[in-house]
Amino acid sequence: MDKNTQEFYDRLKVELDLSNTWPAEYLFKFIVPTEDDNIERVQLAFDCMGAIIKTTKSKTGRFTSISIDVTMKDSQEIVDKYLEVSTIKGIISL
Repeated sequence: MDKNTQEFYDRLKVELDLSNTWPAEYLFKFIVPTEDDNIERVQLAFDCMGAIIKTTKSKTGRFTSISIDVTMKDSQEIVDKYLEVSTIKGIISL
């Protein structure tokens, strides 16, 4: 992981710890190209966590937004999830 990425996740972790009491509900938002198995890969990353997952296709159908509402045990678990899904080609984390 490059230095800027590491700094981003370090700052995110601090901000999450300042604004939450753990465990806490967290809303992940992603945009992925609708092709291949991108949506399924994101959904599988949150499988068996009791997550509420909503997907919405863009007007053209080329992209799908994914909102995932889930209880996370701590800020590190959130960072780990972002890192896990960052390997999906074309994913954008919001």
